[in-house]
Amino acid sequence: MRTVMTTLALSCIFTMAAAQGDNRIPVSEEHEKMQTGQYEPTWQSLEHHQTPEWFRDAKFGIWAHWGAQCVEGSGDWMAREMYMEGKGKYNYHVEHYGHPSEFGYKDILPLFKAEKWNPEKLVERYKRCGAQYFFVLGNHHDNYDLWDSKYQPWNSKNIGPKRDILAEWAKAAKKYGLPLGISFHADHAWTWFEPSQRYDLEGPKAGVYYDGNLTKEDGKGKWWEGLDPQMLYQQNHPMSKDSWDNGAIHRQWDWSHGACPPSKEFVTNFYDRTLDAINRYNPDLIYFDVTVLPFYPLSDCGLKIATHLYNKNPRGVVFGKILSEDQKKALTWDVERGAPNQMIEQPWQTCNCIGDWHYNTGTYRRGYRTATNIVKQLVDIVSKNGNLLLNIPLRADGTYDEKASAFLDELEAWMTQNGESIFGTRPWVKFGEGPVAEKDIKINAQGFNEGMYNGMDYRDIRFNQTKKYLYVTAMGWPEDGKLVVKSLAKKNPDFRKSISSVYLLGYGKVKARQTANGLEVELPKPCNAIAPVLRINK
Repeated sequence: MRTVMTTLALSCIFTMAAAQGDNRIPVSEEHEKMQTGQYEPTWQSLEHHQTPEWFRDAKFGIWAHWGAQCVEGSGDWMAREMYMEGKGKYNYHVEHYGHPSEFGYKDILPLFKAEKWNPEKLVERYKRCGAQYFFVLGNHHDNYDLWDSKYQPWNSKNIGPKRDILAEWAKAAKKYGLPLGISFHADHAWTWFEPSQRYDLEGPKAGVYYDGNLTKEDGKGKWWEGLDPQMLYQQNHPMSKDSWDNGAIHRQWDWSHGACPPSKEFVTNFYDRTLDAINRYNPDLIYFDVTVLPFYPLSDCGLKIATHLYNKNPRGVVFGKILSEDQKKALTWDVERGAPNQMIEQPWQTCNCIGDWHYNTGTYRRGYRTATNIVKQLVDIVSKNGNLLLNIPLRADGTYDEKASAFLDELEAWMTQNGESIFGTRPWVKFGEGPVAEKDIKINAQGFNEGMYNGMDYRDIRFNQTKKYLYVTAMGWPEDGKLVVKSLAKKNPDFRKSISSVYLLGYGKVKARQTANGLEVELPKPCNAIAPVLRINK
């Protein structure tokens, strides 16, 4: 076995070299035809697609990043880390469900029941909190489709809830007039599930392989008889270089550094599944948790999916991460858990979560991010020409917990009072002023710099505008009620009009005067718990 794996590993490396040489693992369109029309699957063609104005107006979306990995309540990447001996998710799984050689992730899927899930009630709640679009999980890296999938039998209609999750989400979004987004993450199952090929190195099960290499024939007499585990795990291939290094996958996310390249069959299966969902549920937005596009730069798969959506839906949006400046002309840039500290010319989006991406009882006990923190992030992002997509974790039964409920209550209160300063706005001549605005804050890979923004207070001020108004938001309330906006000083070059009146949203007119130091505003006692928003006639 060891000799065979070594030979296969060498074959894998040679295959990768060939793939990098011609830059192609072309998908087959035998089952799903790419929509033809104005756009072709080239960067030069897709650059002509502009991020639509409706998305620029929307500013804020809510995401139900919800699926079978919520069953154990141990957080994101549960289906991978349950196969990592000694890790917390592994230990929890062994204690509560069994050893992964006997009870693997496939056996978790039937426990995902969604028994209390009410999509209409949830979407209605999210809309009251200010959501202008709504995102759902189509599949995650666990490779389990949350719809009645034509090309993946391991899906929510066959196993678990026995419901077409996407169909019900889509119906609810349509009822409440919210554009629908679907995220697809299963393209990385190929490498992400590689730990399922491992075995324990210590203890009574040392040397016993986990269930990642099981085949259809192994299912005789089991609950999953007739299903092929390889359609779920996709591990009928050698491990990537350094696969036993749990952190190697991050270096290999763009299919470099020794990642075993995917087969044409796997790439085409992902393509078929994605087009199937697009054609059935007609999303306005699709999101990929990848570098640039799925299987880029090895395959044309991602370019064809983007082309399909743009030709099918002229108001469509396709997100990509870690994009070059030219690629940002063809796709809408997504930044995970962070933001650039400058105004960006092209519209972009931050995706974030109040806790873990998948429900985590540990995060619940510690507490979620506060509405104050998230609103400040939203205001900062909007000032820089961006949108915020926010995940509210759901338990496996389809409900959010009481701490998430309290968060939504606080968010709704601020949005109801101050939403006019967010929706339909555009950046001003500068995004802001203050200590954090002046920092040199770098993006870390696809984002992950949000901690650098946690210290914002009333000295940090952000701007945005409509044709009629300039909105000025301070990231907190000064204790003495005295706020100075330096960028609006008398005779400043950016706002030459003399400011005669200032209106505080949720309160009314406040005293203000322009001096050489700035616009000096006398604020009343706080009329919301988060941040004051001033409205000034232009």
